[in-house]
Amino acid sequence: MADPIHQFQIVKVVDLPDVTIPGVGVVDLAITNSHIAMTLAFAVIVGFLAMVTSRPQVVPGRLQAAGESMFGMIDGLTDSIIGHEGRKYFPFVFTLFTLILAMNILGMFLTFTATSQLAVTVTFAIITFGLVLVVGFAKNGLGFFKLFWPMGAPLLLRPIVGAIEFVSFLLRPVTLALRLFGNMLGGHVALKIFAGFVVSLGALAVGGGMGLLALPVAALSMGMVVALTALEFLVAFLQAFVFAVLACIYLNDVVNLDHAH
Repeated sequence: MADPIHQFQIVKVVDLPDVTIPGVGVVDLAITNSHIAMTLAFAVIVGFLAMVTSRPQVVPGRLQAAGESMFGMIDGLTDSIIGHEGRKYFPFVFTLFTLILAMNILGMFLTFTATSQLAVTVTFAIITFGLVLVVGFAKNGLGFFKLFWPMGAPLLLRPIVGAIEFVSFLLRPVTLALRLFGNMLGGHVALKIFAGFVVSLGALAVGGGMGLLALPVAALSMGMVVALTALEFLVAFLQAFVFAVLACIYLNDVVNLDHAH
């Protein structure tokens, strides 16, 4: 059976000369399978949204209905979690959701899944965390630190609870990155393993004799592949949605900081 981790290895597709950037060092500009997967995801999103908005109709067709449903879902999400200021952050959350969803879904058809790379999920998490910090200080100034001083807790416990809240806040980008990375990595590894069982046991059964006993196990493995594939499509959507929900929750904490306290 092939190495199930091989599908996550970054491979150079087009090798380009390295470039030395002062203060950074040598940068490898080669085009890799990761670059291609992310570029395809971007192209799919742009193409989809262009088709959705090119010929809007009063009675939408299937494509327009799908686009409007996605738009409405994220718009409702930002409005329900962040409140009346949620519309300001809709473009960011919508971009996050569509990019992650496109990478997750394309990973089911390509030989490489961009969101199974920790560097990609960490980048999304750092961008989200950076926006939260910028918005938090821009709207509240030093009052941002009230986020770590729980007024609802007894006075003696506030320093302890505040320290826990502060550590929890710093861990947010870690949990954001690891949740998406772990789900995509684990699902694809499981698919690869069961698919390998189907091929290996099928080849054993072709030999005849006692090898025919492998047929029921191969059939069971095939059933698991089908079930896991359906589950992976669901997980691909859910992980993008969860990332968007958590981004909204973290933004809400700093946007409505005064109301919360």
